[in-house]
This record gives sequence, C-alpha cells and structure tokens, in this order.
Amino acid sequence: MASRLPVAPTLADLRPMLLCERKTIPREPGWHFEIKYDGYRLLATTGGAPRLKSRNGANATTWFPELVDALTTLPAGWILDGEVCVLDDIGKSDFERLHARARRKGWYRGADPVVYCVFDLLVGKGKDLRSLPLERRKADLRKLIGQSSPGMLFVDSVEDGAWLYGHALALGLEGVVGKRAGSTYQAGERSADWVKIKRPGAVPPERFRR
Repeated sequence: MASRLPVAPTLADLRPMLLCERKTIPREPGWHFEIKYDGYRLLATTGGAPRLKSRNGANATTWFPELVDALTTLPAGWILDGEVCVLDDIGKSDFERLHARARRKGWYRGADPVVYCVFDLLVGKGKDLRSLPLERRKADLRKLIGQSSPGMLFVDSVEDGAWLYGHALALGLEGVVGKRAGSTYQAGERSADWVKIKRPGAVPPERFRR
C-alpha cells in the first residue's frame, strides 16, 4: 500500500530551504542544475486569495499586485517557492531595479514589472509534498504552471552543470544552483543537497551594507 502524504502545513508554518555555497560545480553524477536568479525569495499560495511571504517571514502580498493577479489564475490549494525578479530583454535578472521597486512595497506609475521565477512545489491538494523527491515535485510544478504562465516562469533544470555554468559566465548571470537528485525539501534548513555556485564578482559587498 502506498504511504500517505502528511496533511499540508499552512504558509505561516513554512520557511524556504536554504543553499550551501560551493566554489565549483559538482562533477559526480546525480545532480540537477538551474539558473540562479538574482531576486527576492518568496513563498506563495495560489487561488482566489493568494498570499506572498518573504524569506524573513514578512507579508509581501501587497508588494507585487501583478503576481497576486497571476497566482489567482491557478487552482487553489498549492504553495510555491521561487524568486521574484525584474528581468531584462534577454531574461537576465536585475537586482538593482527589483530593489528600487520592492522598497516602495507596492505598484506605482512607471514601476518595473516583476516575474515570479518558480522552482519548487511544497504543498498541493491538501498534502505536504516536501517529502517527495525533487523530480516528482518539479514534474507536478510543470503541470501546474506550464513552461510560462502570465507573470510566472517555470525554472527548468539540466544535468550538465558545467555547460550551464559556462553560459552563466558568458551572459553575466549570478550563477547556478545544483540540487541533488532525489532530494527532499528541508524547510528552513541549509542543506548540502542544494548548492549555489556564483559567478566571481556576481554580488557586490555593498549590497549587504544597505
């Protein structure tokens, strides 16, 4: 008999899984790799009255009303994990433009539009999905939002980390995220199953002195 998934936590119960930093791409088999977007980490609910929560637990629902509109179009009862970004013409995230937008905590005339770059699925249909392997959560997420929904971007993965990191360097992206195949979602923890490999000089030190 298949084991039953535990009853789902609420958005208030959840914290994002954190990454360890590495200097080099894992070379051993059994990893999936994604572009690392440079934005604000947010968890989000879907359906008629969606809510957004920042990595630090702040209620960010009113900050990005266009994302609320996008999440409303999805079926209710899901909780997503992703990065809110301002993307340029080639899809590169621009943290400075996002920071200028987010510090006003709402939409305003001339505001840069944001995109929710979604990479994981924590809750679905009343069940806690965090104990499922990464590949299953990713497949369910793809079915939920598709390759691209209005205001949202499905963050896909590849198995060739060196290839992806080379493109990140060439395009000046922040870096690459590696996720161990079969890994579960360890909310609120920094796990070696999720690693980030940044492009040298990608994040200037002055960002953290604001």
